[in-house]
Amino acid sequence: MRTVTGRTDHVVVVGAGLSGLSCALHLLGSGRNVTVLERSATPGGRAGSRLLGGHRMDSGATVLTMPELAEEAFAAVGATLSDQVTLERLDPAYRAHFADGSTIAVHTDGAEMEEEIRRASGARDAAGYRALRAWLTELYRVERERFIGANFDSPFQLLCPELLRLTAIGGFGRLGPAIATFLGDERLRRLFSFQALYAGLPPRTALAAYGVIPYMDTIAGVYYPRGGVHRLAEAMADTARNAGATIRFDTSAAWLERHGGRVSAVRANTGERFACDAVVLSTELPTAYRLLGHQPRRPVRMRWAPSAFVLHALSDRAWSPIEHHTLMFGQHWETTFREITTTGQLMTDPSLLVTNPTRTDPQLTGNGKQLYTVLAPCPNTETARIDWDRVGPAYGAELERVLEARGLTGFGDSLEERVRCTPEDWAADGLAAGTPFSAAHTFRQTGPFRPRNLVSGVDNAVLAGCGTTPGVGIPPVLISGKLAAARITGGR
Repeated sequence: MRTVTGRTDHVVVVGAGLSGLSCALHLLGSGRNVTVLERSATPGGRAGSRLLGGHRMDSGATVLTMPELAEEAFAAVGATLSDQVTLERLDPAYRAHFADGSTIAVHTDGAEMEEEIRRASGARDAAGYRALRAWLTELYRVERERFIGANFDSPFQLLCPELLRLTAIGGFGRLGPAIATFLGDERLRRLFSFQALYAGLPPRTALAAYGVIPYMDTIAGVYYPRGGVHRLAEAMADTARNAGATIRFDTSAAWLERHGGRVSAVRANTGERFACDAVVLSTELPTAYRLLGHQPRRPVRMRWAPSAFVLHALSDRAWSPIEHHTLMFGQHWETTFREITTTGQLMTDPSLLVTNPTRTDPQLTGNGKQLYTVLAPCPNTETARIDWDRVGPAYGAELERVLEARGLTGFGDSLEERVRCTPEDWAADGLAAGTPFSAAHTFRQTGPFRPRNLVSGVDNAVLAGCGTTPGVGIPPVLISGKLAAARITGGR
């Protein structure tokens, strides 16, 4: 594995998102001095928070899986996650509602889920689920160390026994068709393949290797940190500071001072100079490349994942069909993916993720009020040129009507406050193509073909975050921080 050469005593990490904080903790554990610069007033990045009606709620990621990866970062400095964050395993992880009026709960316990599938779909699919669970678990076992948790310097590193095993179990097929070999019920097929959207692709075209995402969701378990997912970022920042890191909020990197092929300091928007022996850029890829003054050549143009229209709402009501996480599927599944990934249209038959954290954590408001986040996948700004200033309010109102038609009677009238986030808002925040899901996980943007975290032409700069290795989602970005630190420390 290639590493940063020369002195690496003092590292400046740009960005206090989960990847940057993970990197900082691993660097601190290896004896480095660390300074973290964050442009916002609080940590978290895509796992940040916002105030709504005076109540703090998650502004980004709401689904936490694989908390042991966060625990690993805390352990690097002799701390424990449980000392600062109270985690609750959600059961069900999701409850899914379908266009025919049926519902299926997603339990991560194998016996419970098998019984739920037997109830909803019969004995044949229950047996198929047992086989699917074993396959997804094997996918994760094979991929965890050599593919997800590895730094790549060359595609030739793929030539290992695990590659043969991944091929043998169908990892290079397509996820949707692979799931269909186990399950006959179309509803179940959706439940175990919709996660491909997190990778930026329809299930029918996503590599079957990305079955590791439904593994994390439906087997490893979905967790809720008391206070919200942003509490994880706050705890990581506090732990890093207690371990000796300097963290500067409201401080963004303006440019990098270089001598020859090395970055010698980060110049901030405040006018300050932060000297460094190495720098980690846990920013959006375009921002990192702008700071470096260098963009690696790629044989094909970067393809970005679809975006999302998000409604954050404060309501005076709760509805019994709603769990902490509720999936509301439309009828026309393939049409939905075609609209948001190819033709650049808003969903004509929306499939939605509704999160109601106050169901689990009523102290978020403390007065009986309910917080909701409604996520509707939509085209990114490159796929569709939508005037969101004009369309956004109307589309938000339409989604409120959809929720009312699907059982949340009076939803729109119950809202005391609402905030809409559109692809234009993501773009204004510096996210490429107006998507919070970064670069899509096509084959050409996966593993050693994804933008590398060690930058050619700059001897002591490393990238971290969802745009680089291994990819998008809370577990991958936590791993990304660890991999970036390893480029500096020489560890795994």
